[in-house]
Order: sequence, then structure tokens, then C-alpha cells
Amino acid sequence: MSAKKSTLPDPAAVQPLSVDMRQLTRVGARPGFLDYLVELWDYRHFVFFDARARVLNGTRRDRLGSAWLVLNPVFNGLTYYLIFGLLLHTSKGIKDFIGYLVIGIFLFQFSSGSITSGARAIHNGKRVIQAFNFPRATLVIGANIRELLTGVPMLLAMLIIVAVLPPEEKISWMWILIVPVVGLLFVFNLGVGLILARIVSKVHDITHLLPFAIRAWMYGSAVFYSFDRFITHPGVLAAVKINPLFVALDTARSAILYEQLPSWRSWTILAIWAFGALAVGMAFFWKAEESYGRG
Repeated sequence: MSAKKSTLPDPAAVQPLSVDMRQLTRVGARPGFLDYLVELWDYRHFVFFDARARVLNGTRRDRLGSAWLVLNPVFNGLTYYLIFGLLLHTSKGIKDFIGYLVIGIFLFQFSSGSITSGARAIHNGKRVIQAFNFPRATLVIGANIRELLTGVPMLLAMLIIVAVLPPEEKISWMWILIVPVVGLLFVFNLGVGLILARIVSKVHDITHLLPFAIRAWMYGSAVFYSFDRFITHPGVLAAVKINPLFVALDTARSAILYEQLPSWRSWTILAIWAFGALAVGMAFFWKAEESYGRG
């Protein structure tokens, strides 16, 4: 029995291939700033639905569940009322101190939570950054959206408390102005969070200093006192009046408590702080895009 010798076809000739090296990009390279913004926009649906899912799952282990989103600021407000309102009498000279305090505590907690979460977003998401390729700013944006979604029931509770507790405030159309106030605060918080996220990703020790800085910010923003009573130095008073958190609180209190249309100056100051912080924060964060998650 003879085996048939199989014949193999001649190998194909190797054809030269020209490659334009100028069209190749390095994996993980930082895109241009405008291209980076487009990438962030492309991820908008994922960021929103991920943030919503995290909010829904955040309090699932607690027996009271999402009720803690409202109870936490309520208990904070009660604590500050007992200490500063009743014991230290910072309520003197303030019309409707309970509403004044509630608006201050609720909006401050929204801002402080957003800035803290944004600052820690890159460090907390280090494993995700090392495993996947995506715009790193989505982590900071997602953290701020989570705080915004968490703040919606909190802000509704704030308005109910102001309307129900004595002296009851008359509900007017100006209450709707809380929406642009919160919107501008959200933009400002995001900008500050982007700046701090880059810094914290390099020097994690900053997270230990952050609570002290935020607490000092609270004391300098007239959250539970009237600045007219305690601040007499004109320079310090001028600095307080351009503080973005104070401006936001003053604008919200004017519209909700005192039925006064906030001045254009307040809106201008708040808008400059918000969009200025976002522009600086986004550019500052984008500059270090390639370095996040390394080391």
C-alpha cells in the first residue's frame, strides 16, 4: 500500500504594507480638551443610570432605607438649633430662625457631601481605572450626580419643614428659584470636586484635612447665625458676602423665607463662582488624565 504524497501549495508572496505612523495614537493617551468633553457627553447615560442605581442601593441595608436621606439633615438641624439657637442664642435678630437654619443646614450638607464625594472619586475608583479605559472625569461627575439625586428628597423635606413649622411661610412662586440655586451649587461643587480629585489622587493625606476645611467653610457662611451680628470688620464682611455658599444661602432665604426677589448681583456672583470653578476644575483635571490610577 503506497501513501500518496500530498503536495502543498506555494506560499503566497508577502506584499509590502505601508503604514502611516502619524495616524497611530498611543493607548491611554490624553485626548484633546474638546475631544475629552465629547467623550464625557457620550458617557452621560451610563453615568446617570449608574448614579441612580447606587443611590437606590445605598440605604437598602438600613431598616428605614431612603428615609435616612431626610432624617440625617433633620437631626443635624435639630442639633444646631439646640446648641446655637437655644443655648448660644445666635437666633437673636433673625426672623424665622427655624427656616433660616433649615435652609442653611440642608444646602450646606448638599454642597459638603458633593465636594467630599467628588474629591475621593478617583482614589476610590482606582481599581476601575486600572481595569477599563474611559474618561476619568466620569467618576467625579457620577459622584456629584449621586449627591444631587440624594439631595432631591432632602430639599423637598426642607421646603415642607419651612411651610409647616411655625411661623409658617406662605408658599409663593419664588420658591421655584431654589432650582437654579441648587443647579449653580451643583456646578460649583463639581468644579471644586474635580480640582480636589486630582490633588487627592496624588496626595491622599489631603482627605484628612478636607473635613476641617469644610467645617471652616460652614462657619464662614452664616449657616446658623446672621453675619451682621458677629462680623464688624469691613474686609471680613466683604469676603463673607462673596462666599459662594453664603450667596446661595442668602439667595434661597430671600426667595423662600422673606418673599424677596434675589438681586441680580447675587445671581451674577453665584454664576461666576459656579462656571469659573467648573472651567478651572475641568481643565486642571484633564491635564493629569493619563496619570490617574498609576502607582
